Amino acid sequence: MPRSSARQTGYGTARDDHTYLIAIGSNQRHPLFGRPRDIVALAMELLHETLGEVTACSAITASAPVGPSQRQYANAALLLQSRLNPRSLLNVLQDTEAMLGRVRRGQRWQARTLDLDIVLWSGGIFAAPELIIPHPLYRERSFVLGPAAQIAPLWRDPLTGLTIRQTAARLSRWKRKA
Repeated sequence: MPRSSARQTGYGTARDDHTYLIAIGSNQRHPLFGRPRDIVALAMELLHETLGEVTACSAITASAPVGPSQRQYANAALLLQSRLNPRSLLNVLQDTEAMLGRVRRGQRWQARTLDLDIVLWSGGIFAAPELIIPHPLYRERSFVLGPAAQIAPLWRDPLTGLTIRQTAARLSRWKRKA
């Protein structure tokens, strides 16, 4: 990885790999794969086996539902080293979601067996019609920031310059005031 990328984010390797921060969530049971917590754990295993080296995993935590879904979520985050570019990684993540039972329907934030999001990557900013990195909403989501802060507290957002720890603290203060 170019030195500038490693310096910018604080995460990277000496190889030509990219480092990705992946958020994982589930709030729908699957008849074969079990409870949301089990699905998140299985997704973490599959990503490790198929995509590259998983260098860190957060604990799996519970969070309140977002949007129309009324089911509690199981959430986690992991750091992944992969030679895949962001578009290719997105395709593999979406295939993994489908393999574990996710069906994409029109409504956002509905119950789902698995949601895999690229939050940050060592390349800084990436923008394409199908994918924006940093994830546009991660700064507003404690269910992403909490697990991310467990494994990458010093990773800096390339847009704000704030670390994940600082972003999580700001969100926490804002929620307490609201």
